[in-house]
Amino acid sequence: MTPGTMAEGLDIPPNTLSFHLKELAHAGLVTQERAGRNIIYRAAYGHMNELLGYLTQNCCQGEACAVTEGAACVSC
Repeated sequence: MTPGTMAEGLDIPPNTLSFHLKELAHAGLVTQERAGRNIIYRAAYGHMNELLGYLTQNCCQGEACAVTEGAACVSC
């Protein structure tokens, strides 16, 4: 998707989306390619799955995480 399409669909300001896309690209969680004047972003599902696997093994030791309202994953 193009950033403009994403910003409209998510109803967030384009500059906020650009910040997050830049960070996701830096982390390898999205890829980007130029198509004419547009930049197309795609999810990097392989990297996302690797990250989830790592977090599951190292954050929660393979167990379901004990998550409370508004809290991040904590060790079980």
